[in-house]
Amino acid sequence: MALPAYLCSGISLTSYPHALFRLSSNSLHTRTSQRLLCTTSLIATEQGNSSKPAKYRRRPKKSKPKSVDKPKELKAKVVDKSKKLFSNVSPHRAASAVRLLRIEEQGAYADLLNANSNEIKYIHSTLGFRIKPLDARDARLVTDIVAGVLRWKRYLDYLIFSLYRGTKGANDIEPLLQQILRIGAYEIVKLGTPPYAVVNENVTLAKAALRIGAGSMVNGILRKIASCKENDTLPLPVVEGDSRSKARALGVIYSHPVWMVRRWMSYLGQEATINLMEWNNNPPCFGLRANSNKGISRDDLVVLLNKLEVPYKLSPYLEEFVHLTTGLQNVIQAGLIKEGTCAVQDESAGLVVSVVDPQPGETIIDCCAAPGGKTLFMASHLQGQGKVIAIDINRGRLRMVEEGAIIQALDSVVTTCHNDICDFVVGTSIQADKVLLDAPCSGLGVLSKKPDLRWKRSLEDLEQLMSLQDKLLDAASLLVKPGGILVYSTCSIDPGENKERVDSFLTRHPEFIVESVEKFVPDEFVSEEGFYFSHTSNHFLDGAFAARLYRMTN
Repeated sequence: MALPAYLCSGISLTSYPHALFRLSSNSLHTRTSQRLLCTTSLIATEQGNSSKPAKYRRRPKKSKPKSVDKPKELKAKVVDKSKKLFSNVSPHRAASAVRLLRIEEQGAYADLLNANSNEIKYIHSTLGFRIKPLDARDARLVTDIVAGVLRWKRYLDYLIFSLYRGTKGANDIEPLLQQILRIGAYEIVKLGTPPYAVVNENVTLAKAALRIGAGSMVNGILRKIASCKENDTLPLPVVEGDSRSKARALGVIYSHPVWMVRRWMSYLGQEATINLMEWNNNPPCFGLRANSNKGISRDDLVVLLNKLEVPYKLSPYLEEFVHLTTGLQNVIQAGLIKEGTCAVQDESAGLVVSVVDPQPGETIIDCCAAPGGKTLFMASHLQGQGKVIAIDINRGRLRMVEEGAIIQALDSVVTTCHNDICDFVVGTSIQADKVLLDAPCSGLGVLSKKPDLRWKRSLEDLEQLMSLQDKLLDAASLLVKPGGILVYSTCSIDPGENKERVDSFLTRHPEFIVESVEKFVPDEFVSEEGFYFSHTSNHFLDGAFAARLYRMTN
């Protein structure tokens, strides 16, 4: 279950435009511009005529001689049949298919689509017919199916095209039909939904959204998948050969890009890489932070969770945090986040704040602050004394920081500044006690929460991000007063974005030295070099990194 961006206060994904790169060239289904979704398709009638956007129709056949008009009674029957077909379309499957299209074809982000209030209108204009409004159950199913299909996309495609004996390849099947096939395969193989229901519902959707022939294709492929699952004969690649061949097979089995698998295997080994991919494919866990600034203790939060019958675990690392594996939607619907009782934040992000160690009276600069989770947690440590200056290049995301500060009663100590940190440092005389650079990064430590991100990153992106991180570190260092602290953090597990960036920075800036984080976080998170590092499969938290760098006084 993915969260709306305005709730993901603990996830330090970039708001930096430099880091919002193109979709990975490794993606199975890169499309040319002519295949982008048409968001302004008009509906011919509301009586059920199957008027689809041109993108989803086959090329028109050569014109045939006009036939004699059918009697009005027969025409009425045809219209009624179409209306019945559309009314029988599963709303959550139709919504899931369109949402998956937007993510793959337009590069939309899954968590942002969760909060889209115009989704039904968008489905209407995309498919060419109306569906029933989504109730709460349907909305949850859409979120779960979309996230699941995104996680398992590569494996699902392998199944589909291993069993499909047609002449078409993965890149030749029209995008909407691809999504319908993936949804059906995912429901059968991973969700264990009764095959008869899956086949029937997805065939109905394919016929209504495309044509009868598309429904026949969906019927054939999904029946084969269901039969293979029942007989335990689902096809899988063999893991053998050289490192490239093994990575290719593992990338299919665990549905990750080959470049990621090869990179992880090079510094983690095969077993740890498999554990990491299994973690990424599991439903995500979430952290909740009690808002102590409003007088809410963790015990108070626990009482509220018990009333809501939401299961939880107390964080063993941070006294304000609890850990949820399910029930987050109940917390949101109860208004606990909106009224500032608590915030959604992973413990791994909270431990980065522990590395900063904010103290009352200090001036702290957060260089890439949005959406503000760490900003607000740091501000809560100041106890109304001192200030946090939150800087971000994205004005819209910076508003989330401002709104969060008001909700959590921290606006008296939080000041926002819309700027590029590299421009901000030019000519400024401000120097702070502590500076946090939570840098734009690949997000490879939060793939369980961001299932679409694995397909939107490439090795080239990683290289460009490292260059950007160096640039931002150089700028942030100018804001640290002598005797002050610079904390560099990411939500990545890649050493190229973490240790290597710190080593490179120290070479360029001998006035800084590493100060071990051992006094600020539990021993199990302290690396040999004195850095903070949480690993997903080891700590059951998001992957995160932080280095505490002290600026010498002479």
